[in-house]
Amino acid sequence: MINKIKQLAESTFDEVVSIRRHIHKNPELSFKEHKTSAYIKSVLTGWKIPFTEYIADTGIVVLLQGNNPSSKTLALRADFDALPIIEENEVDYCSINNGVMHACGHDAHTASLLGAINILNALKKEWEGSLKFIFQPAEEMLPGGAQQMIKEGVLENPHVEKMIGQHVFPDLEVGKIGFRPGKYMASTDELHITIRGKGGHAALPEKYNSPLLAAAKLITALDEFSKKEKDIPCVLAIGFIEGLGSTNIIPELIKLKGTFRVMDEDFRIKTHEEMLAIANNIAETYSLTIDFDIRKGYPCLVNDEGVTKKSISFAKEYMGAENVIDLPIRMTAEDFSYYSHQVPSCFYRLGTANRSKGIIHGLHTSRFNIDESSLKVGMGLMAYLAIKN
Repeated sequence: MINKIKQLAESTFDEVVSIRRHIHKNPELSFKEHKTSAYIKSVLTGWKIPFTEYIADTGIVVLLQGNNPSSKTLALRADFDALPIIEENEVDYCSINNGVMHACGHDAHTASLLGAINILNALKKEWEGSLKFIFQPAEEMLPGGAQQMIKEGVLENPHVEKMIGQHVFPDLEVGKIGFRPGKYMASTDELHITIRGKGGHAALPEKYNSPLLAAAKLITALDEFSKKEKDIPCVLAIGFIEGLGSTNIIPELIKLKGTFRVMDEDFRIKTHEEMLAIANNIAETYSLTIDFDIRKGYPCLVNDEGVTKKSISFAKEYMGAENVIDLPIRMTAEDFSYYSHQVPSCFYRLGTANRSKGIIHGLHTSRFNIDESSLKVGMGLMAYLAIKN
């Protein structure tokens, strides 16, 4: 089976590269991926593979049935939205949509999943059960496409029993794969804070109540609070400050924006309450108001121990044990986490770097790119994991 899959991956490789380049050249932002969705459907139509459309607006689902279709149902997922980044790569397939770029590899995810469909469709008399392929929009923007697709029933009819997701990883050389059982990626919440005091002339302190002092106190208090927790990985950072004053003008209000990320859902809820309490205490101390808005984002991503350990074993069979890497936790976030809270799941990383070719740039940067030979690995391994799990 491994040899058959690798041969099919080789034979479809050029087409999958072409698919990836088309998607890369024509990126669309979250919740606006109408042309990308239409292109994916055109590829499936050309292959005579039926699909269900308009799930979460632009989402697409393919269902393939092998022998004994009711014996199991496993789902594979790829996302296909892009980011608001100006691409600086000098390649033939550089983005033609100014200010929009596939800087997170979703073009590669989608091309790999299409390649896996092609392989598994050719082999469907040789595997058991049903396989569902989920093409998901809007991973990059809250509330995320995964949550909406789940609400619209993507995990039912037939009911999905296991789930697998693959994500490019420029920290790994092409030909390598990374896994981590258990908690892998953090939850993510946005903090939007408005501190309102009384502005005035800086030379007349008796006539103003500066929100700047409260903002400084709040930032340091939140930082000190977040560092008290030693056992649970946690990030609490303020990345934006706006106070439209001047050298001699005290502004009436200050706006802060930040992020809160953690690897434990119970601790996450508890910390929300404590952040609000800190803000309320500072507002009272400084006799002003603090509007502390916590916009809850994706939950932490939890890889099922059983599914992930089996997938590691299967990956070693397919790739060779020396090419399968143990990953550390990451404080970045992914809306695949919603699936991981619904069904036993495995989310792993596909090595895409090639230092000898200068393919070294990180995710969400203007020069991110992949060694396209990783697509051969990506589609083949997804197909093998789908059959074996």
